[in-house]
Amino acid sequence: MVFGFGKSKTDNKAGNAAAAKPAAAAAPADIPPGQMMGLMQDWPLTVNRVLEHAAIAHPHREVVTRSVEGPIIRQTYKDIYDRARQCSTALKEDGVQMGDRVATLAWNTGRHMEAWYGTMCIGSVLHTLNPRLHPEQIAWIMNHAGDSVLFFDLTFLPIVQAIHQHVPGCRRYILFTDDAHMPADHGIPNLVSYETYIAGKSMDVKWGDFDENTACGLCYTSGTTGDPKGVLYSHRSNVLHTMIGMQPDAIGGGVKDTMLPVVPMFHANAWGITFSAPASGMKLVMPGAKMDGESIYELLDGEKVTTTAAVPTVWLMLLQYLEQTGKKLPHLQKVVIGGSAVPERILRAFEEKY
Repeated sequence: MVFGFGKSKTDNKAGNAAAAKPAAAAAPADIPPGQMMGLMQDWPLTVNRVLEHAAIAHPHREVVTRSVEGPIIRQTYKDIYDRARQCSTALKEDGVQMGDRVATLAWNTGRHMEAWYGTMCIGSVLHTLNPRLHPEQIAWIMNHAGDSVLFFDLTFLPIVQAIHQHVPGCRRYILFTDDAHMPADHGIPNLVSYETYIAGKSMDVKWGDFDENTACGLCYTSGTTGDPKGVLYSHRSNVLHTMIGMQPDAIGGGVKDTMLPVVPMFHANAWGITFSAPASGMKLVMPGAKMDGESIYELLDGEKVTTTAAVPTVWLMLLQYLEQTGKKLPHLQKVVIGGSAVPERILRAFEEKY
């Protein structure tokens, strides 16, 4: 398999022109005499390349979301790319700069994915918050990280209502919904719906073009002693992890596969799936807020999911639903389980019966 992050024909012409220059003109001053430098694909490993590749090579592959409001929403990687760029413009117009921390408190959805790339690709740091923590701990983490913007889902409105007065540095709140579903009397200052926030924004925004070691993502530990500790991902680390995750002995997958990541985007970047799926052209199915056995089965069966990833608790709920209904999973080929040890009963039941 040949894998390359796509460039437009214009970009390729520019690259060819650059490659035609003498090597000495492009080489850094500390290169030893006589050492020749390769100039092919001479660009940093930044995550904007992942979504740019998906928009060029897999523009019509679907991203299917069970929205928090209820309906199933169908987008393509090109849609996600366009709207992520609009999100970038909105953030920049809101004063967000390189290195600023932008937080999310959200489920796995297309909108979350748009804000994810919209933040990272302009050099800001995407900070995924774990909604399962106590509100006081979430507020402490936001203050420690210095978050200035928060995107969040309707599910977590009570959490934000409880903590916003304790996070003075957060100056903008964006609710992942449209104006029709905005709550009345929410009491949160500078709150706007996501659809209004990005509506009409330009897609002509500069992505990438910074050092690949620039901070890209931020998450905090949970279940550890003392206060949570922040962990920074770089663009380079995420791109390298993406390439590893695409290998057949890791998660794998390609254009013939459909991936359902139940593992949350706030948990270790959904194990990198939000990068590896668009990079490999997998159809992506986002479960939103519903994690019960019936809801997960509906997506697995209805969208003909071939690969999925989650923690053992989710598979136990799914197994119980299958045992109660007698239904099967004829399309599913690979199940990735992590987070804790898997009971042998679950492994044997899925392998032998379902």
